[in-house]
Amino acid sequence: MSIQTLDRKKEAIWMRPAAPVESLSLNSGDRLSRTEFERRYHAHPEIKKAELIEGVVYVPSPIRYENHANPHFAIMGWLAVYSAATPGVKGGDNATLRLDFENEPQPDALLRLEPAVGGQSSVTEDDYLEGAPELIVEIAASSVSYDMHDKRRAYARNGVQEYLVIQMYEQKMAWFVLREGVYELLEPDEEGILRSDVFPGLRLNVNAFWAGDLAAMLATLQQGVDSSAHAAFVEQLKAKMT
Repeated sequence: MSIQTLDRKKEAIWMRPAAPVESLSLNSGDRLSRTEFERRYHAHPEIKKAELIEGVVYVPSPIRYENHANPHFAIMGWLAVYSAATPGVKGGDNATLRLDFENEPQPDALLRLEPAVGGQSSVTEDDYLEGAPELIVEIAASSVSYDMHDKRRAYARNGVQEYLVIQMYEQKMAWFVLREGVYELLEPDEEGILRSDVFPGLRLNVNAFWAGDLAAMLATLQQGVDSSAHAAFVEQLKAKMT
């Protein structure tokens, strides 16, 4: 039986008569179907971020600057530069992502291949992302427990090829790559550089990130973008787009 068929059966079981919009609430810990989660989320425009992970709602705390906003900014700049140099590769910042019936996360950052070049995700008619992006990045502070456990399981099960968790309080990075359905850790090289398996040339200078040195981060990335591996990847992507 396909995942889609199971999702439809679960949805039929979980669906209940609709409550009036004004009576809807959306709180951390609520257990909802994805359909009900979206309905309640739409009813609360004042809530800027909410996620459904394994059927449980998470509404994060307000965003702090040093432990989230600033590192998030650096990661988005890093991914944007790579995307600009790589045809067929797109990024996203806090995009609502429809993964399956019980999971609708809102990742801090993502990088994806477009369907024309073999990407797993697509943009729906109502302008949401559906399917598994190739790379998801989470800046984890107070959310580290579910970023490293429940989300990790959901992302692996749905085929997210790489998952980078940046643990701010611990000052650790965990970059997972999906191999035979199981996440394995990528290890930095002797210079402290993490290199993506899925996106050739995407390199992350770990020490520069923790030092808050965006210029050094981008210099390391530029070395990757200038590499022969990235050039070959670009040619492969261009061939698929013709």
